[in-house]
Amino acid sequence: MRPLLALATLALAAPVAAQSGPQPFTVQGGQGFARLDEALMAIRGQDATILIAPGTYHQCAIQQAGHITFKAAVPGRVIFEQTTCEGKAALVLRGDGAVVDGIVFRGLRVGDGNGAGIRIERGDLTVRNAMFLDSQEGILGGAGADMAIMIDHSTFSGLGQCDESPSCAHAIYLETQGPVTVTHSRFERGRGGHYVKVRGPRVTIADTSFDDTAGHKTNYMIDLPNGATGTIRGNTFVQGRDKENWTGFIVIAAEAHDHSAAGLRIEGNTATLAPGETRSPAFVADYSHERLAIGANTLGKGVRAFETR
Repeated sequence: MRPLLALATLALAAPVAAQSGPQPFTVQGGQGFARLDEALMAIRGQDATILIAPGTYHQCAIQQAGHITFKAAVPGRVIFEQTTCEGKAALVLRGDGAVVDGIVFRGLRVGDGNGAGIRIERGDLTVRNAMFLDSQEGILGGAGADMAIMIDHSTFSGLGQCDESPSCAHAIYLETQGPVTVTHSRFERGRGGHYVKVRGPRVTIADTSFDDTAGHKTNYMIDLPNGATGTIRGNTFVQGRDKENWTGFIVIAAEAHDHSAAGLRIEGNTATLAPGETRSPAFVADYSHERLAIGANTLGKGVRAFETR
């Protein structure tokens, strides 16, 4: 987890300039633009990389086509804050695919309670070395599509809400029918909702930490509300005291049983309670009534291994 700590230090260090130079968005080949949306329009749907100079940007952009890589020239020193497109997100992605590398998203809020760093509507998505801070949502979308989403070495902090709209927002909320993979990442200080909520049929969540110690009105660490197969392994969970729903760390098929959960492998994880927490949640709470593949997990005092609901 050291790369995450280094990235956090960079992102939260002394403020950087509002923009670095008049043309901070450079398309591969060397052409520069003052605004990210101008760079996207100039690409005209081709596959390209946009290199972003260090700075804090009150901008947003919509990707309409092509495979685009949005890459920070210096990871952790490119910050998009407080500005959304279409009342959705700083980046609204509906091209053929996207990579988001080294970018910080901060302070994103919209009227419907789902202000996100990234709204993914079409195409596969890879996110790496990114941070999502103090917003209503980190990454949202994927409804009705078979897109693959991969998240690696990224931090999600101060996200989620259940008080600003009729439905909750979460650090990650994905409805894609393709595979969702989260690795070597960190979730902490949730402000409501779940840390990871995935409605799709296949998940891999590995080598990631969930620190709910400073969470406020949070729910589950991992919610697979329609059931899912895949692997949850090598993660560290600490459940805090300030919960709206404290009854489970990992909850399966609580809303529907659209996907099989048979063989979902949950092993090699560590789960404990924060100091002062006296309630006794289940590490795995299962509504599917299928045969899960639960291996050896290290559970702290007060954490029950399994519960069928």
